Amino acid sequence: MMKSSTPSASAQRFALHARNVEKSYGPLKVLKGVDLQIEYGKVACILGPSGSGKSTFLRCMNHLERIERGFLQVAGEMVGYRERNDMLYELKPSEIARQRADVGMVFQNFNLFPHMTVLQNIIEAPMSVRKVSKKQAIAEAMDLLAKVGLTAKASAYPGTLSGGQQQRVAIARALAMKPKLMLFDEPTSALDPELVGEVLNVMRDLASDGMSMIVVTHELGFAREVSDLVVFMDGGVVVEQGSPEHFFNHTQTARTKAFLSRVL
Repeated sequence: MMKSSTPSASAQRFALHARNVEKSYGPLKVLKGVDLQIEYGKVACILGPSGSGKSTFLRCMNHLERIERGFLQVAGEMVGYRERNDMLYELKPSEIARQRADVGMVFQNFNLFPHMTVLQNIIEAPMSVRKVSKKQAIAEAMDLLAKVGLTAKASAYPGTLSGGQQQRVAIARALAMKPKLMLFDEPTSALDPELVGEVLNVMRDLASDGMSMIVVTHELGFAREVSDLVVFMDGGVVVEQGSPEHFFNHTQTARTKAFLSRVL
């Protein structure tokens, strides 16, 4: 339970609305008041050094981590809490699971079920959570496999696939739930360099289709080319944000300039 800080109804138009979000692990304060708004249909790339709070912030968006202060609304709903008498109360696990069904998340390390085929990995959640019929789930899964270029791998097991192929399956699995928002936590960081491009190409296609996406990444070329908003985090706060043109060519803060000078 925590005190509510609900913003105005205008926040409903954002895929993400975060205000003064704080998160600590014991004495270590990881998020120190994050403010960020991302509109539907936009792609936001979050950059920053290791330990800046990027992945923790992303995990808070799906209530994999609980925020301790502030306001966080994703896909039109307050994440993990409901408001009553100016206080926020944590939702029941079943209610949190329902919220997560609307937010797809792709992790660094794929997280596929190794004992299931590619097709089984994709149809499991739509059937068990959305109550989609097996016939419909299979048809939609095959469409998604075509989208990510892996139709021929439907009967394969994850262990027989390359890292890039596994990550593309993970993207298809997340899309099978028809999410309102896709979250990517450094989706290419565990891949060999020659496999990065095939995953980024799928993500480019999603962006072209108008999918709302928030991507924690070190792929600066992708951020420059695909994103509508580039966000730089450091020390648990948003230091600077803007269009790719602003961010890469007209950086305002000394901290952002120092970061870019080391990674470009």
